[in-house]
Amino acid sequence: QVQLVESGGGLVQAGGSLRLSCAASVSIFTIDAMGWYRQAPGKQRELVADVTSGGSRNYADSVKGRFTISRDNAKNTLYLQMNTLTPEDTAVYYCNADRWTFVGGIRVSHPYWGQGTQVTVSS
Repeated sequence: QVQLVESGGGLVQAGGSLRLSCAASVSIFTIDAMGWYRQAPGKQRELVADVTSGGSRNYADSVKGRFTISRDNAKNTLYLQMNTLTPEDTAVYYCNADRWTFVGGIRVSHPYWGQGTQVTVSS
């Protein structure tokens, strides 16, 4: 089991910055990929950014150049630095940890989720 606790959300004006943190209950060396997702009211949850244990990063087009995902293995913590925020970034942000197993050569995902942290960007 992996427990994830997010922090760092809040209210910020457009153009401002926030840094989200996600503390894991286990060594993140044991986690194959970690990421941030968000869900705005009336919308589906979407991937914001993720990073594998090998350091490969992936960003949604809407946040490229503004958001940076990073992981501190020593602190077992995942971060999301969010700059130049816009009202469209308003959502509940969720931390995700994914452990993989392989069955017959097919990768099976075992996801864990945090409780979410609210980010509100005012215009």
